[in-house]
Amino acid sequence: MTHVSARRGALYVSVAATAWGTGGAAGSLLFETGGLGPAGVSLWRYLLGAAFLLVLIRGPVVVNGRLLLLGAGMAVYQAAYFAAIAHAGVAVATVVTMGATPVFTALGSRFLLREPLGRVALTALVAAVAGLVLLTGETALRSRPSSVAGIGFALASAAGYAGVTLWSRRHKGEDPQSVAIGGFVVGAACLAPFALVEGVVPHVSATSVSLLLYLGAVPTALAYGLFFSALTVLRATTVSIISLGEAVGAAVLGVALFGERLTPLAWSGCALLLAAVAVLAVRVESG
Repeated sequence: MTHVSARRGALYVSVAATAWGTGGAAGSLLFETGGLGPAGVSLWRYLLGAAFLLVLIRGPVVVNGRLLLLGAGMAVYQAAYFAAIAHAGVAVATVVTMGATPVFTALGSRFLLREPLGRVALTALVAAVAGLVLLTGETALRSRPSSVAGIGFALASAAGYAGVTLWSRRHKGEDPQSVAIGGFVVGAACLAPFALVEGVVPHVSATSVSLLLYLGAVPTALAYGLFFSALTVLRATTVSIISLGEAVGAAVLGVALFGERLTPLAWSGCALLLAAVAVLAVRVESG
C-alpha cells in the first residue's frame, strides 16, 4: 500500500467531499430520467463503484468478516438517510445527519480509538456544525414539520456513517481500494431486496446511462477510494469534519443547476464552513 502523507490525506478528503457534493444532484436527475427510486440508485451506485475500482486494482479482493460489517454500515446509513427524507424532508434529514455525524465520530474517536481531540479540531468542529446550520437551517425551518421518526432515522444514518469512518480508521492497515470494493459489494447486497421492490431496471437513455456512469465513477469509486486512503493517515474526527465540505458543494450545485437561491445567512454559513474545513486541512495531524 502506497504511503500517504497527512497533507495529501487532507487533499484526498477535500476532493472526496467535493465529489460527494455532486452525487445528490446526479441522484436527483436519475430519479427523473432513470425512473429509479433511492434504493435503486444506491444499488447501481455501489455496483458501478465496485466495477470501476476492480478495473484499477491489482490482485484479488477478499471479503472478510470486517468488510461485512463495513458494508452493512454503508447500507444502514444510506437506507436510514432516505427514510429520514421520507419522514422529515430533505432539509431536516441533511441538517441532522451531516451535523450529527462529526459529533458522533469525535466521541467515538476519543473514547473508542483513544485519539485526542485537539483544540484546533474542536474549534473547527463547532464552527463547521454552526456553518452547516446557517447554510441549511432556514430551509429546514421552512420545510414540512419534521417527525420524531424522521429525526431518529437521520441520527441512525449519522451513527452508521460515523461507524464506517471509525471502523475504517481502526483497520487503517488494510488496502483502501479493497476496503471500498468490499464495502460496495456488501452494501449492494443489503440494499438489493429494497431496490427489487421499488424497481431496479432504469429507463435506458443517453442521459440516464451517463448519469449512472458518472455516479459510479466520481462520487462513488473516486470519492470513497480517496476517503478510505485518507483514513490511513488522518484521525477519524479530522476526516469527518473536512467531509462537511460536501454540503457547500451541494449548495453551489443547487444554485448553478437547479436555480435554487441562498440567503445571505446561508452564504455566510458556506463561508464559515469552508473556513473551518480550510483551517483544519492546513493544520492536519496524522496519527
